[in-house]
Amino acid sequence: MNYALRTLACIYAIVTFSTALACEKCKSAEENPDFIITSASVTHNKKWGQLEFEIIVKGSAGKTVPKPVGKLDGAPVLGYVFPTTLSAEDIGFSKTEGIVAMALTSHPDFDDTPLWDEDLDGNYTNASEGIVWHPHWVILVKDDRVKGGLSVKEFDPSDKSIKRPSTAAPGMHMYMDSPGFQIVTEGNTIRMAVPTYRVNNKVNFKFDAVACYMQISAPEGGHGKTLPMLGVYTVYSVLSGNLSLPYAVK
Repeated sequence: MNYALRTLACIYAIVTFSTALACEKCKSAEENPDFIITSASVTHNKKWGQLEFEIIVKGSAGKTVPKPVGKLDGAPVLGYVFPTTLSAEDIGFSKTEGIVAMALTSHPDFDDTPLWDEDLDGNYTNASEGIVWHPHWVILVKDDRVKGGLSVKEFDPSDKSIKRPSTAAPGMHMYMDSPGFQIVTEGNTIRMAVPTYRVNNKVNFKFDAVACYMQISAPEGGHGKTLPMLGVYTVYSVLSGNLSLPYAVK
């Protein structure tokens, strides 16, 4: 069993599927149908040389977005996430352990895509444009400090041996990339296409689909070891039911 499957099997025992405590900042009610995943797929479109990621929910995909808190510390993040069996090198990072995941996210309190102007207002760094659904490659690791059992892997900024994609947001010392792929929401579906060369032409990986609430910890003076910089706090739904990554690219 590879690292991703071992880690997911381990955290499954501690992940809570209850939304009773979920996302007051996001105005998400219990059993919010916008985050109950009913199906998901990744399709290799050979004609166009791309991988087409798609999640279908009971409600309206992407309709519910977080309510801003006005600062980075405690900033809410909502996500539709595809954990995969891809490697860190496939998405442009140097080799490291962890679960490579594609996260489709919305967060109104900060901008982590300085190369892209999602709201088309001419300002590439305004925090409010983070509410527009946009993608991140992340590397997840087991983390018992948060109820969801996972966080985005962090690194020492002084370690010059760590390779990051050129599209990674500066100043955020996490294994997180901002690749700028187009996200489309339509009714109960959220979709995104990734050119195959952007994943090292890997088209035979396994995946799962998760909807979750995440949160930033960035208090003044540094977050130390108390909480992860970006942790998973609540899991709304897991398509497989057990985080086993059973689905294959079509």
